[in-house]
Amino acid sequence: MKLSDFDFQLPEELIATRPAVPRSSARLMVVEPGRISDDRVTDLVNWLRPGDRLVLNDTKVIPARLTGTRLRATADGSGRARCEFTLTEARPDGSWKALGKPLRKLRPGDRIEFGEGLTATVTDKGETEVVLAFDSASGDLQAALDAAGQMPLPPYIAAKRAPDARDREDYQSIWARHAGAVAAPTASLHFDAPLLEALRARGVAFSEVTLHVGAGTFLPVKVEDVTTHRMHAEWGNVDPEVVEAIRETKAQGGRVIPVGTTALRLIETAARGGAIAPFRGETDIFIYPGFEFRVADGLITNFHLPQSTLLMLVSAMMGRERMLSAYAHAVRERYRFFSYGDASLLLPGGGGRG
Repeated sequence: MKLSDFDFQLPEELIATRPAVPRSSARLMVVEPGRISDDRVTDLVNWLRPGDRLVLNDTKVIPARLTGTRLRATADGSGRARCEFTLTEARPDGSWKALGKPLRKLRPGDRIEFGEGLTATVTDKGETEVVLAFDSASGDLQAALDAAGQMPLPPYIAAKRAPDARDREDYQSIWARHAGAVAAPTASLHFDAPLLEALRARGVAFSEVTLHVGAGTFLPVKVEDVTTHRMHAEWGNVDPEVVEAIRETKAQGGRVIPVGTTALRLIETAARGGAIAPFRGETDIFIYPGFEFRVADGLITNFHLPQSTLLMLVSAMMGRERMLSAYAHAVRERYRFFSYGDASLLLPGGGGRG
């Protein structure tokens, strides 16, 4: 299984830099065995059936992008310099791993002022990241980040424009509760209150899990033999009541459909023992063709990067050739790609409109 097996041509103008307004007006491509349908996210009420259960990732994106001034005591007064950081992972001691720019000019002991009273010290430096110890008490850090930080837009959006006030709302799901992600579970961004109300009225149930999405979600696969790729680890939690609800849904013939690849990866991690069970910890599960799905009966997801682990995941669910054909259809029909783009509903068991 080669990396080149998961490549496709994507015109740059199809990469979305702003979401649809309202959220649920985005387009929806439905992929079933032998059929592709073009619809709208609002039409999920027609594709989902009473008794189906959507699994939502309730992680909350923090304003992880920070701009500051490096302070270092030097004889010539050259110790002040502008620097940028993107927080990537919280450490047990309360410090954070971060991507720093310019990395080569940073060193342990440097003090960083971010404004709004937020300061930190560089305590360690590696080949690609630094460690920042914030001076604020851990309980105040979230408020300080809210004041001083910006939303950490994906690289393919940040390359085209800077984050702004709109992204504070746009790059956050309406059910976000547990702060800790540095990237959004972007399939969730298509849901608004009217759509949730319509789905509940339809008889669709909901369960929430937590997976704190890390910056590693954007890392490219660098090996030609994809089976040797190692995934980054992310922290997740599946509560016992969620496990019971999923078991009950399946027992009654309903489908379990995660909203996003993060929710899917987490519930499949929780089922690695053969059946879903409560889970709390880190997962580095890598799903590619040949994977046996034990929980997910479908998936709601966005359109993913060529040669990415997420394209491999959807290929595992629907088949590589079918997904590449579906993506070729999406390009022809001018669907909008990536985090702020349109959505797809993958139904490997078919079933048509509900």
